[in-house]
Amino acid sequence: VIISVSAFTGKSTQDIFNLPLNYHVIHNGIDVQEFTPDHNRVEKARILYFGTLIRKKGVLELPLIFNRVHQSDPSTELILVGNDSADITSGSNSTWALMQPLFESKALKDVYFLGPKAPEDLREEIQKATICVFPSFAEAFPLSWLEAMAMEKAVVASNVGWGTELINHGFDGLLAHPTDHDQFALHIIELLNNPDLNGQMGKNARKKTINNFDNKVIAQQSLEFYKTYIK
Repeated sequence: VIISVSAFTGKSTQDIFNLPLNYHVIHNGIDVQEFTPDHNRVEKARILYFGTLIRKKGVLELPLIFNRVHQSDPSTELILVGNDSADITSGSNSTWALMQPLFESKALKDVYFLGPKAPEDLREEIQKATICVFPSFAEAFPLSWLEAMAMEKAVVASNVGWGTELINHGFDGLLAHPTDHDQFALHIIELLNNPDLNGQMGKNARKKTINNFDNKVIAQQSLEFYKTYIK
């Protein structure tokens, strides 16, 4: 019995190993009650990325995306939360160090790398965000996206593989390829300039998370699946 956390990872495993594997998808889940929205905490024009600073997460695309957003609205801030990491491709011991020269000087003044945060402090940062961004190249079924969505955050994220499996573009989030900096930035600008759209997408995102990805839902799916084999 093979269980995959997403159809994307299941199909990718088939392709990589060239094996006709039969797999069943049971998605990752979160405790939705730990990620409840508080719109009184939201700060205007605050863009949040949370996760490891590593090339595969698309963070080297973020400066080029944020430059375009900041040109459109100089009041925007980009907040980065997570561990820094070494970069195998360049040999640098810091991905954050690689990111900084990619920002325009004016934009860099409004970028804040806060480092890793304890869970309760991370939730506070999510509460304060206007938008959460995830321009990743490599995920299975990302918990960070689910956490942001559970807190009613409008999300602009990668349209690679798992992205379309998790987010219904235009309904509970917006998707673009990480290297399409203009389109990614336009999605962010659209949500910054349209609070009603931002709010509705956040509400839709939380509803989807509750109905489909809460731990209790995932546990029940797992139980029903295992029962078929126990019988």
